[in-house]
Parts: sequence; C-alpha cells; structure tokens
Amino acid sequence: MPADQSTDRLITETTFYVRYYETDQMGIVHHSNYIRWMEEGRSDYMRRRGVNYAEVEKHGHALAVTDVHVRYYAPAHYGERVTVRTWVESLRSRALTFGYEIIEAESARRLVTGEVQLMLIDRAGRVVTFPVEMQTALLGREA
Repeated sequence: MPADQSTDRLITETTFYVRYYETDQMGIVHHSNYIRWMEEGRSDYMRRRGVNYAEVEKHGHALAVTDVHVRYYAPAHYGERVTVRTWVESLRSRALTFGYEIIEAESARRLVTGEVQLMLIDRAGRVVTFPVEMQTALLGREA
C-alpha cells in the first residue's frame, strides 16, 4: 500500500496485463508507459468518483498537467499483471495532485511510485477554481 495508509483517503486499484507493445526487445516495459498507466489510474479514479471527464470538457474546462514525478524501483515485464493504486494526494482550490503506486499484481512487488499535479483551466488556458461539487466527488467527502 502507499506509504501513508493512516489517513482515510480513498484509493482505487486498476489492474491489467502488460501489453507487448509497451515493452522493448527484452520484454521490459519502457519507462514512458508508467506515466500512461498513471493516467489510466487517474481516469479510473475519477470515473469511480462520479467525475466524468467528457462532462468536464463540455463545461469548457480541462485538466492540465503541470508537474510529474516518477520513482522507478523495479521493471515490469510483458505478460505480468500490474496494479495502479491511485489516490488524491492534495486538492487545493486551483491545484490537484494525484499519488500513485504501481505494483506487480501477484507478488505486490513495488515497481513505481509517482505524483502528477494538475490545474483546472478554461478554454482560454486560464487557471480556474475547482468547483465545490468536483472537490467533494474527488475527495469522497465535503471539500
């Protein structure tokens, strides 16, 4: 589990098999794919919390990535099942940070940890405040 298990934060788990195209000739996952997997974990987290990203865009907003941190511990390999654990690390009025841990599903061996910070922007690219309803949904409690 993530290092900080003591809080009441919501954690989703998204599990899938490593696909062949995500690997090199040795069957090791290319480092860029872990960031893609974090995005999949983030999308799954938001769907499960009732935040439909298509609806966010229909309202003229987008989530812009402003910072990415990744720490690699061990490689994933073709055919292994991996689990992306995702949670909201912090949510302020204009900045949202997701935390991640990617593990090998069967052994629970830690592969990667990371964080991605996002800002909500309007169609003109201006940073806007997260609506209270979105904050409440993402945190699973009153914002």
